[in-house]
Amino acid sequence: MTEQRFFRFLRERIGLDVESVGTPMVERALRQRSVAVGAADLDDYWLRLQQSGEEQQALIEAVIVPETWFFRYPESFTALAALAHKRRAELDGARPLRLLSLPCSTGEEPYSLAMALFDAGMAPGAFLVDGMDISPSSVAKAGQAVYGRNAFRGSELGFRERYFDVVDEGHRLHERVRQQVSLQVGNVLDPLLASRDGLYDFVFCRNLLIYFDVPTQQRVFEVLKRLLHPQGVLFIGPAEGSLLARLGMRPLGIAQSFAYVRDPGSSTPAPAAAAAPARRSWPGPGPAGYSQPALPVPRPQRALPLVARPAPAREAAGEGPSELLAGIARLANAGASAQARHECQRYLGQYPPSAQVYYWLGLLSDTEGDAQQALTHYRKALYLEPQHPEALLHLAALLAAQGDLAGARRLQERAARAGRESER
Repeated sequence: MTEQRFFRFLRERIGLDVESVGTPMVERALRQRSVAVGAADLDDYWLRLQQSGEEQQALIEAVIVPETWFFRYPESFTALAALAHKRRAELDGARPLRLLSLPCSTGEEPYSLAMALFDAGMAPGAFLVDGMDISPSSVAKAGQAVYGRNAFRGSELGFRERYFDVVDEGHRLHERVRQQVSLQVGNVLDPLLASRDGLYDFVFCRNLLIYFDVPTQQRVFEVLKRLLHPQGVLFIGPAEGSLLARLGMRPLGIAQSFAYVRDPGSSTPAPAAAAAPARRSWPGPGPAGYSQPALPVPRPQRALPLVARPAPAREAAGEGPSELLAGIARLANAGASAQARHECQRYLGQYPPSAQVYYWLGLLSDTEGDAQQALTHYRKALYLEPQHPEALLHLAALLAAQGDLAGARRLQERAARAGRESER
């Protein structure tokens, strides 16, 4: 089945590039909705779709499947806590901080923002969080604030004890966190968002642009840039850094936070048609304020927490491979790329090849924008350890950026299987 009219509808209505989620998934959604409304065939369904705004929304929600969890990419929240205190000092109590989560999906991200700021010692009057998503059902679920097991992942779950009560349906978020978050249905491409120019000190819009063609990517980014206060910080996904650099933003320099600010020395961005594809693509929330499409990819579980500054590598004669690996991790997480790379080479000169060392070399190359070298290192890591989860996910992201979506999905599926097996 090739139904270009439906694909055009999705592109025009929500900015979705069908190839980014896969034609079969969209075709499956069309079949499901046709059956649900009793359409005789796709021609009949097309007529019904044109006549019903409610059915248009139902089709969109059949394509866009929420997949998120609390404190996804925790380094971003660690960075937020420090940056929020700095921004509060700059404001000197003139107003509360304003934060935006877009797409907010079923609420895990905006509520994580509120919990992170509470954990950082912020008072309720010190900040406000807005959450926006195109899906009314996702926003409604976010408003209920009751979550099952899949919303809580990873090993750091202390926040669940601090901010949730156990109920029959799962875990209900405390009212004091819910009161910090305002939820609404909305679309990042809606012209009405222009009324919020410069409103937000922090905008979380992570892993959005992978679902758009280049002109739409630039449109969406310009909206986000307008929403952000001139001194504000934009948190993105690992995929979008090179695109932002071309559009007048620079990284803040906090390792693995993917935080960007305006670059005062940047020139006017090149026209969208001339822009190159983003360096990497990374699975995450879906397009234009939408929840994430199906085929979720688990976040790498071995990522280490952000540290304040690099710890110097030890040169003691008794230093073993595990100590050297730990030192590499500390240096890489602290943003000391040159030192981390030197220690990786020192490890390879002293000990047998290590998948983890090649993973770090790949990540360092990736961060520096050397995609080809990153590919080489990630593949070496997978040769040594075929189920290495971070290498699988990062290599998948690079392949997706280069247009090899089939190869990327195969690696994503391998990573998902590896994650399930590790939990047994």
